[in-house]
Amino acid sequence: MMRGIWSRETVAAILLIASLPLALAWLWTEGAGAALRLIAVLIAAGIWHGVFMLLRAQPPSLAGALTALAIAMLAPPGLGPVALILSISFGVVFGELVMGGWGRNILNPATITLAFAGFGFPAAGWPELAVQTGWAAMAMLVIGCLFGVMHWRVPAFALAALAGAYLAGIPVGPAMTAILVVLALLVADPVTSGTTGLGRALTGASYGALAALFTAMWADAAPVQLAVSAALLASLAAPLYDDAALALWQYRRRKSLG
Repeated sequence: MMRGIWSRETVAAILLIASLPLALAWLWTEGAGAALRLIAVLIAAGIWHGVFMLLRAQPPSLAGALTALAIAMLAPPGLGPVALILSISFGVVFGELVMGGWGRNILNPATITLAFAGFGFPAAGWPELAVQTGWAAMAMLVIGCLFGVMHWRVPAFALAALAGAYLAGIPVGPAMTAILVVLALLVADPVTSGTTGLGRALTGASYGALAALFTAMWADAAPVQLAVSAALLASLAAPLYDDAALALWQYRRRKSLG
């Protein structure tokens, strides 16, 4: 990920800038408690980045701040300190750092953290996001796509799938804020959302379709819970979509060359 000024950290910095409307909207609606929660997550994740920097000379990344924002916003607020630290440690270490850091990971570390928290501590309730954060998530997606650090296919196909579900009579409206926030923070991650055009399109479409399916069939799930679950499954499928896209390209090339 290096071409002129375009390095890994340049991409991470622009992603952080794009996330500012979402972060500010969340802090404005949630107050001082949200700020303290974000600081605590930054410290917990930053300690692990420091450990890997000392042990493996692995430089920390600005993307860690974006991971911390996603965890602080979306993690169950009922988690105790020990449960939160365990979830962060599992997601950050096994989801990112052991693979060489951001840019080499397969899944977003925040997605793994939230999935671990949801499966490991199911009694903790999920947060309710203010509608302003949904609009701010849209702003983040637009900024990220305009600056080229997010690919337009992921949000476009996700929204297309959601629009199709709405036209089919599935009530996605009540969960739309959570779906948009998770789309911006987790699914549209340029590292884990696919590397081929077809892979990105299918990742976005899968996320939108799964979110709509869970909205219709998972009656007792909170909006953030179903959105995170959809993001996890869509992200797990992204490498398979890329592999299928490359196999299709090779087949077409062999056929065209005889």
